Amino acid sequence: MSWALIPLTEEQREIQRLARDFAREEIAPHSDAWDRDAYFDRGIIARLGELGFLGMLIPEEWGGLGLDTCTYLVALEEIAAVDASVAVAMSVHNSLPTQMLLRWGSDEQRRRYLRPMARGEWLGAFALSEPDAGSDAASLRTQAVRDGDCWVLNGTKAWVSSGSDAEVILAMARTDRPDDRRGPRGIGAFIVTPDMPGFKVGKKEDKMGLRASPTVQLIFENLRVPAANLLGAEGSGFVYAMQSLDNGRLGISAQAIGIARSALELATGYAAERRQFGKPIKEFQAVQFKLADMATRVTAARALLYSAAAAKDRGEPITQFSSMSKLLASETAMWVTTQAIQILGGYGYVRDYPAERLFR
Repeated sequence: MSWALIPLTEEQREIQRLARDFAREEIAPHSDAWDRDAYFDRGIIARLGELGFLGMLIPEEWGGLGLDTCTYLVALEEIAAVDASVAVAMSVHNSLPTQMLLRWGSDEQRRRYLRPMARGEWLGAFALSEPDAGSDAASLRTQAVRDGDCWVLNGTKAWVSSGSDAEVILAMARTDRPDDRRGPRGIGAFIVTPDMPGFKVGKKEDKMGLRASPTVQLIFENLRVPAANLLGAEGSGFVYAMQSLDNGRLGISAQAIGIARSALELATGYAAERRQFGKPIKEFQAVQFKLADMATRVTAARALLYSAAAAKDRGEPITQFSSMSKLLASETAMWVTTQAIQILGGYGYVRDYPAERLFR
């Protein structure tokens, strides 16, 4: 795909090539099996860390590469174009727990967690949603009660990507009292690790797509979290989470664009090879219209994403911009993969071709 609308620096092109080669050589041969078996390969996460892809947004002083958002998204799209499940782990890690630690963590918290996270030795996760608190995340019920030098957490978190395999989880819990609820201002953010007493991994979701990315419930039963693991101010965790989700939306956008781009490339290649009525189907105007519309939507979604990323790197507010980008990119992925299946016909419906996995 051409990047003519979004010129890349030489460094960005080098990182793009590195991510593309890594994805095609080390991820692509296994993607179908990982999807079929819902298998999360921790070894590939370690390789991402070795190559620097899990510390792209972490400053060098904390063990990362200190790169800009646009460069990170260039790499993420390349990973997602081959395996969106691997991209989920990379996206969540880079955009949520590490950024929350970087922005609101103490120097001691940064020293302890960011360096191994930047190296990929520790994987990060983000636990906000609950079985009864999804879009209305401020209604979460997990309770944190101070007990001496610990906080004791009780509750269940839901839809936690990488939650069963992460070493560092940023979990939101209520720090206000049941008789004195303060809404969004009564929620704290806690650094949770799976070795803490009372930590349990609950149900693993059996999903339609992104099957090689584990999505689980986390159960806290009198989970004892050291007081030093409270991130920032006691009642500000919800605010931290909402601001960090701006970063997450950019990652989801890049992931969706990677999926859509892969579907477009697949359909374009197939249309050049598949012959009907004595000629390649790419010569039929109906197919040409589909491919042109697919390419247009992918390019538009990417342009909006990188405009939002550039705004973020300039220090501008991006909540509206990142939300628009996520909306356009995710709808583009759905539409483009649907068109790819139409172009491939019956082959788009079977596992012999990756179109059905891209669609899911």
